[in-house]
Amino acid sequence: MIAILTEKPSVGLDIARIVGATQKNDGYMEGSGYMVTWALGHLVSLALPEQYSFTRSSASSLPILPSPFQLVVRQKKTAKGMVADKAAAKQLNIIDRVFNQCDSIIAATDAAREGEAIFRYIYTHLGYTKPFKRLWISSLTDEAIRKGLANLKEGSEYDGLYRAADCRAKADWLIGMNASRALAVSSGTGNNSLGRVQTPTLVMICARYHENRNFISANYWQLYITLEKEGEFRRFRFVEDLKEKTKAENLYKHLKTFPSARITKVERKTVHQAQPLLYDLTTLQKECNIHLDLPAEKTLEIAQSLYEKKLVSYPRTSSRYVPEDVFREIPSLLRVVLRMDKFKHFANGIDVLRLAKRSVNDKKITDHHALIITGEYPEEISALERKVYHMIAGRMLEAFGPKCEKETLLMEVSLGDLLFCSRSQKILSAGWRGVFGRPEDKEADEKGSDEGMAEFEEEENGKVGGHSLVQKKTMPKPLYTEATLLTAMEAAGKTITDEAAREAMKDQGLGTPATRAAIIETLFKREYIERAGKLLVPTGKGLSLFDAVKDMKVADAEMTGGWEKALTDIEKNAGSPDTFMKAIEVYTRQVTEEVLSLKFPELAANSTLCPKCGTGRVVVRSKHAKCDNEKCGLLIFRKCLNKELTDQHIGQLLSSGSTELIKGFKNKKGNTFDAKLVFDSDHNITFSFSKTTEKGKRKRKQ
Repeated sequence: MIAILTEKPSVGLDIARIVGATQKNDGYMEGSGYMVTWALGHLVSLALPEQYSFTRSSASSLPILPSPFQLVVRQKKTAKGMVADKAAAKQLNIIDRVFNQCDSIIAATDAAREGEAIFRYIYTHLGYTKPFKRLWISSLTDEAIRKGLANLKEGSEYDGLYRAADCRAKADWLIGMNASRALAVSSGTGNNSLGRVQTPTLVMICARYHENRNFISANYWQLYITLEKEGEFRRFRFVEDLKEKTKAENLYKHLKTFPSARITKVERKTVHQAQPLLYDLTTLQKECNIHLDLPAEKTLEIAQSLYEKKLVSYPRTSSRYVPEDVFREIPSLLRVVLRMDKFKHFANGIDVLRLAKRSVNDKKITDHHALIITGEYPEEISALERKVYHMIAGRMLEAFGPKCEKETLLMEVSLGDLLFCSRSQKILSAGWRGVFGRPEDKEADEKGSDEGMAEFEEEENGKVGGHSLVQKKTMPKPLYTEATLLTAMEAAGKTITDEAAREAMKDQGLGTPATRAAIIETLFKREYIERAGKLLVPTGKGLSLFDAVKDMKVADAEMTGGWEKALTDIEKNAGSPDTFMKAIEVYTRQVTEEVLSLKFPELAANSTLCPKCGTGRVVVRSKHAKCDNEKCGLLIFRKCLNKELTDQHIGQLLSSGSTELIKGFKNKKGNTFDAKLVFDSDHNITFSFSKTTEKGKRKRKQ
């Protein structure tokens, strides 16, 4: 009997059907010599500090350095603290029974570091030493699964991958747990954390915010002339930006002395705008943020759902290329795309037998190739899933379609010794740009109609029909959006000075495609950043933390570069996990000591002891006041009906349980009334009315 372990039930059921395991049991399928069972994500994980008897953070208890680390069943937060997740414990027992009845095992969790860790942690925690093989596939179509099962890999081939995953998990645990607990001790507040990727990302957001807000704009001037010909015009710009107002005004006056200008150069060229590469996860997240206004985490969630529905290939990929063998399948996949209503218009724009190969490169494939559709027809999917699916399908048409052909036109004119020029482009053949026809695909030289359409020949004299002097201002770098932050995280390694670390991060950056969305969401959860439309803006809390840690090691992207270099070596069986972990322990002690030595008065200044739990701190924000003890749940919203509560009102509630009389509340019927806000016995907010207005209390819905 052969056991197969998948990462999720849906994948397990698909594989069970293919191998003939049709007998349904509680938590597994059986038949044809196979028992197919599944994890529910991370069933087993590294134990939390409490399981090493570290129940309360104090400076004397840090750093926590487990030796050895323990693996435990997934934990769940309850009112009584962290306890074993019953569903996880039940499924783990089922996996144990399945493994026990089988002679060999096939690891069929997702083919990546995380998937390898999920299988190995279960296998190790249950104490098995039976041989196992690895199913390594990039899509979940029946054909891909059958092919993968026919070409199973030896499990030992992925020992390096597992060791790298295990080292990464333990290193993140050591840094995250200790730095975050040290921060709680030094700041006196909860709901704070520091991390290897999280903190450098926050530093980038805050640094850009300070740069943007402190930017001092400078004036500069641009000179233009307009030439006329046969009822048409063309606008030309002076080749230099002028920084001095007096010089700009004098040149402007000088221009008016010229009734005509001589055309000194006319240069036409046919150029091609190359096709974009296929999507990796990060690029898909960026473009879904731009075009669909989706957060990175939501895009990953949708892409994963499409993968599990067999509609797209493995989404957590860092490659934008496909290998030659996959390229042979692309023509048939594109025929599927072209039958979709959204893309029928492009049927004559691409020859599926003569495709571009810019996205084809065997040498640039890592664990998985770029995101592509599988050819399965999407039927029962949500509107958002369909939009993301169309993004992936349309990108395939773009990537393998013809180049965009354009004509560039450069014209230069002289007025005395002053040189003006006009650069423009016009599309001769849209090529790949005809798939979506987006304005964002335009290049800088593609000027709008306001530049004019008149064309001239060399040595021709053009009539000067107008002059203009335009004052402009230098602009700061814009605040990050999720799309531009993902780009910055991806490119973070380019600024690292150490050559080896920079090389390790050149295709990696901060985090991985699979983890960047979660890092951004953590910053929101910790209330370090907030959204202002599409822009990411640090909160006061985030800026305070940034000021305190920006020069510390935990905020240094170069550290990640060193880690990635070491982890890559471990994955390739060229590095020592023991050496890596010893270095991480030394680093953990240094970081913990640094954080404990700091004071964060700003984080604690706007907080008070929670009247409900008596242990947490209630932190007052712009939209609400909330206890930082996650078990407590005390929450006061600023907005109450039509009234905005002041800091004084919130202070009165927290200190005495009641506000002063607040006048002018307005109910849903439009009636106004006066009342106090008070806590009831469960610390929910209610209205308290004076006897002369209305008896009793009316509960306020939070």
